[in-house]
Formats: sequence, C-alpha cells, structure tokens
Amino acid sequence: MKIDSVRDRLEVTKSVLSGSVFNDVNLSGSTFTDVNMSGWSLDDVNVSGLRVHNANVSGARIVSANLCGVTITGCTLDGMTINGLLVTELLSLFAERHPAPVPPAAIAAGGASELESGKTP
Repeated sequence: MKIDSVRDRLEVTKSVLSGSVFNDVNLSGSTFTDVNMSGWSLDDVNVSGLRVHNANVSGARIVSANLCGVTITGCTLDGMTINGLLVTELLSLFAERHPAPVPPAAIAAGGASELESGKTP
C-alpha cells in the first residue's frame, strides 16, 4: 500500500507493517505502545522531546547525535559505553571521588566523614 501526500491521523492496531519505509513524514505527537521496533534504523531524524519508558534498547547504537539535555534514570547500564568507556566504571569512579553527602541528621549525631568535618584525607 502506498500513501502519498496525505494529511490525516492513522490509528493502526494489531497490524504487521514490517519493512515499511517512511520518507519525509511528520510523525510528531505520535504514540507507540506495545510495538516491536527491533531492527529499526533512524537516519536524519528529529526526536527532540522523545520519551522512552519501559523499553528494551539493548544493542542500540547512537552515532553523531545531539544528546544535549538527555536524562537517563532508573536504567540497567551493564555493558553501556560512551566513546568506548564503560558507563558503570565511570559512575563507580565518580562515586569514589564524590561520596554521597551525609544527611544533616547524621552530621548532628556525629556521623560526618573526614571531609565534612574539615579534615583532609
């Protein structure tokens, strides 16, 4: 099926559209739920404001992309690399050099670390 120069809203359910090609198409505001997108390729696309929740993106490769302002939270990062560096190792090194702040209640109870008490290691 070929759709050309159409301005309409599609509601597609329980369908197989594998192998479809989208070229010069505006999908802004679209929602994809319970969709198999494995093997997808996105080239020269604007996905600013993209929200990915509860998704399997293992094996994804992001190359030459603008990642300014990207937030990643609550994700499994095993094997994830940035410019060839394991993210889990980077986070571990950061945690070693920047320990979590001690809650005020712990400081009041005498539980401050050497850094918080003014002593140098």
